[in-house]
Amino acid sequence: MKKVERINIIMRYINNRAHFTISEIMQEFNISRSTAIRDIREIEAMGMPLVAEVGRDGGYFVMNNSVLPTVRFTDNEIKALFIAFMATRNQQLPYLKSRQSLAEKLLGLISENQQDDLVLLNQILLFEGTNPHNPDLLDLSDLPHPMLEKLIQILLMDRYLLVSIKEEKIIKSYPLYLLHLYREKSLWQIEGFDLEEGKRRIVPVDNLTDVHPYPEKKRISKKKILEQLSKQEEVINLVLDLGPKAISQFKKYHPLKVSISYTNPYQTTATLKTYINVLHAEELNEMINWLLFLGRDIKIREIPDEVVSGLKERLSHYCP
Repeated sequence: MKKVERINIIMRYINNRAHFTISEIMQEFNISRSTAIRDIREIEAMGMPLVAEVGRDGGYFVMNNSVLPTVRFTDNEIKALFIAFMATRNQQLPYLKSRQSLAEKLLGLISENQQDDLVLLNQILLFEGTNPHNPDLLDLSDLPHPMLEKLIQILLMDRYLLVSIKEEKIIKSYPLYLLHLYREKSLWQIEGFDLEEGKRRIVPVDNLTDVHPYPEKKRISKKKILEQLSKQEEVINLVLDLGPKAISQFKKYHPLKVSISYTNPYQTTATLKTYINVLHAEELNEMINWLLFLGRDIKIREIPDEVVSGLKERLSHYCP
């Protein structure tokens, strides 16, 4: 019996008894005293309120909570939680180590029939970007960059940051006011306002070497930051009408700053308005690739000449 399965069964065994001893656990599950004690400690760490009794006949009992009601999950709620876990495998999410304890706690709350349903779902459901050869929900091979959780902990207290990043073997520091922390193309990125240069800056989390709160004496107010950003807003130069097939492609992938507005109540047509920095070669190429990805179900209302030239050049490679 696997450790996770044994702990889940022990949790149900404990929950159905007013009192139990280590000897009973050893005998019931055919395990050593040290293993039984270690399992009980893990169950306590997961949040089960166990109270130890001293004395010759001592043992443990589960402390009843007379204030809070018992939490119950419906079948659909359990499935929703576990499908969310399944869909986020291999996504390098923060606090991933907690997924294991969360899954163990939830498994301890549900019946064997519900557990069987989840095992089956885990076998048959596959999600885009997840690894079909790694079906273990509790596997921790998709750990994110170690700086990600530290960064989030600081952000919960303060959005003014001094970040140190590695650029071509050189460590550089930037004072930033964080605007967004987002994940795009399997990479975590910081979008911030550079407090010294007065402009937006994108910093890959993978390049972070350190992060600290920025000294208060050197800060500028959030109001001034937003005023400077509003003055720097780009003029829209790409306007598209999207049909249902293009909308479907848009939902599969779209750049972070690009959004659509639906133009009918059935959400089968939409308008896209955005700005393309044609002087930035990398951004220009990415947008050309993405427009080709959207497919033919689009109608162009406004587009930069540089994008048109890029599309023609790209398509010429496929046409003799």
